[in-house]
Amino acid sequence: MATPLSRPANPRRSFRKLLAAGLIGSSLEWYDFFLYGTAAALVFPKVFFPESSALMGTLLAFSTFWAGFVARPIGGLLAGHLGDRYGRKPVVVTCLALMGAATFLIGCLPSASSVGALAPALLVALRFVQGLAAGGQWGGIVLLLTESAGPKRRGFAGTFGQTSVPVAVIISNLILVACSGLMSDAAFLSWGWRIPFLVSVVMFAVVLYIQTKVEDTPEFRELQAASAGEAVVRAPLARVLRQKWGVILLGCGLLSATNSLFYISISGLLSYGTTGLGLPRNALLAIVLIGSLAMVATIPWAGHVSDKVGRRPLILIGGLGVAVWAFPYFRLVDSASLGLIFLAVVVGFVFQCLTYGPIASFLGELFAPSVRYSGASLAYQLSAIIVSGGTPFLMTALIARTGSTTPVAAYIAVMGLITFASAWFLPETNPAEVRADPDAVPGTALHG
Repeated sequence: MATPLSRPANPRRSFRKLLAAGLIGSSLEWYDFFLYGTAAALVFPKVFFPESSALMGTLLAFSTFWAGFVARPIGGLLAGHLGDRYGRKPVVVTCLALMGAATFLIGCLPSASSVGALAPALLVALRFVQGLAAGGQWGGIVLLLTESAGPKRRGFAGTFGQTSVPVAVIISNLILVACSGLMSDAAFLSWGWRIPFLVSVVMFAVVLYIQTKVEDTPEFRELQAASAGEAVVRAPLARVLRQKWGVILLGCGLLSATNSLFYISISGLLSYGTTGLGLPRNALLAIVLIGSLAMVATIPWAGHVSDKVGRRPLILIGGLGVAVWAFPYFRLVDSASLGLIFLAVVVGFVFQCLTYGPIASFLGELFAPSVRYSGASLAYQLSAIIVSGGTPFLMTALIARTGSTTPVAAYIAVMGLITFASAWFLPETNPAEVRADPDAVPGTALHG
């Protein structure tokens, strides 16, 4: 018989600490990951590919950016298997430590002018490690949050992992703007760009806190306790692929709209705006930074609303909104007016948040607890390799080939429609009858 699980003396205070730890840890993780994207647009072509033309240097830098997304599904697979077998917390701690180490080492890399081809090779290797870490941490963080929350607040709790994304964009852009603004361009390209990467050493303080102060989730501990741990699946990845492959593919599709437009806004736009439109670097960084504040407000609100009205309605509205906004977005960007570009980015971010906010709880609820880490991580990270990593590269290549942003707008519109269709065909995990029952847990009816 399962023994009762120990509960914290002050569960509300413990959960607030968990929310804070999840937000801070995930923010630092994504800070490290997104910092690379900004540097790939503005710095790496000159530091690691100095012999290439401006266009080719940018394409090569974005190809190394893509390497992180190639690694993310691998990280998700490994972490999902280990997280479903041994617990959410130990996998999260490992992934955070890996990300901090890889990012710090990027800041220590020699330039191509010093060691030649070895420099970009080392850059790709460390970017791959970043991808492994990012692929594993998302599922662990959101499951630590949602599985530890009350059943009626899981949508809101999951957003503390999601909100870390715009927080990370704000932190990375602030540090880059400060570093580039406080020194000459020559000094910034020589050594100043390294400072934001070296700052990632603070990650290890968060790792230590989570390791010593945070417990694994009640749901996983109940799995371990049930029948002396027999409820823990020995091959969770194989089981979820065999039983839920269709849900995994539709879950991947859910992220198409938000991932494509988001990476265009934080990376592709910086490259196009500075090289194609001749706009100042720091002004574009400021637009992304201020626009990200809208995401910080909208993501928790969307998660909270999904606890009240269901997950699917917000994702449907957000996906359709991105599809409709795609062409106006690029018309505003092509105006080269900073005010209109700001409008394009902010409206796009709001539509993205309507899908991104509820996705943390929605993806988890689509899978049983015994295979949840594997299923949710695989769906999330498949979108990373298919959509996220290649979007800035694709945008740069399409504009260079056609001289127009219209093909890029068409691509974003298709991504929005894929999100809409995916949400349409997936079941609601938090329907009216579950919301009305104070004891019902979202998603339980889907898998017994």
